[in-house]
Amino acid sequence: MAERIVREAQVPFELGGNRFDQIAAELFSDYSRSRIKTWINDGLLLVDGKVTKPKEKLFGGERMVLDVELEDQAEHEAQAMPLDIVYEDDDIIVINKPAGLVVHPAVGNRDGTLMNAILYHAPETAHVPRAGIVHRLDKETTGLMVVAKTLAAQTDLVAQLQERSMGREYEAITIGEMTGGGIVDEPIGRHPHNRQKQAVEPVNGKDAVTHYRLVQRFKNHTHIRLKLETGRTHQIRVHMAFIQYPLVGDPQYGGRLKMPKACSPELQEALRCFRRQALHAKRLELAHPITGEWMAWEVDLPEDIQHLLEALKKDMIESGSEDSDYL
Repeated sequence: MAERIVREAQVPFELGGNRFDQIAAELFSDYSRSRIKTWINDGLLLVDGKVTKPKEKLFGGERMVLDVELEDQAEHEAQAMPLDIVYEDDDIIVINKPAGLVVHPAVGNRDGTLMNAILYHAPETAHVPRAGIVHRLDKETTGLMVVAKTLAAQTDLVAQLQERSMGREYEAITIGEMTGGGIVDEPIGRHPHNRQKQAVEPVNGKDAVTHYRLVQRFKNHTHIRLKLETGRTHQIRVHMAFIQYPLVGDPQYGGRLKMPKACSPELQEALRCFRRQALHAKRLELAHPITGEWMAWEVDLPEDIQHLLEALKKDMIESGSEDSDYL
């Protein structure tokens, strides 16, 4: 059943002289500006019982009435699926996503997605756009994601993402031996020749900033920690490939598998069997969307990345290389 929202508010005289949509955003701050504007245009938010244009100025003292039914996610099936829940309360769920799990249903992936699982676990998210999913991880990327259970929580979390106040840290294994950390500040947009990929696009791309630092350097690979300022599609994968250090196992941006010279049979096997990008969303920080409390979570690297790191360390030790490049 769809959720109905009925809210009333009187326009304070001190807000008189401002536009209708601006005042509405102030008085109904639980909802995003774009959503409020849509409701105004659809005639669902009235001023003194009348449909009013968003840009029309109000005097103060008018009565606003919001009466709307939220569309639910009925087109997406709720499915019982295992979820690794790190934290949950009445407003948010923090999930440790496994590799191989698609976040949103799409053509070819109508079910078996994270959204289907969330709709089953928390049926109230059917009244929240995209079942409360405010950011995404690629299918083969593991790690932490936050999901909003209410519209108010979603609005706040989206604002944190837009303001770049939400902290997201990742760990990855790159091909190539880095000499130090740095920042990649390069705009990202759709690849000009391959619509399935993203690329650094200086003219048409959107700003994208990735910070990275070394965790451990191996003979031909590097274990790094990354922090995002922005959240563009495939951002880490595109930026690391752009600076010539693509992620191990990345099928789109890493090129064909090339074995390092003189590496051990064990490392060759580990690299050959690693069939996804070696990327994990390890840490998540945010202000709780309702209480404002600053919260943080961190999860261990998944077993496949740990196994690859062990193979890289063993290969370095057996080759007689220094095993002291920790930061």
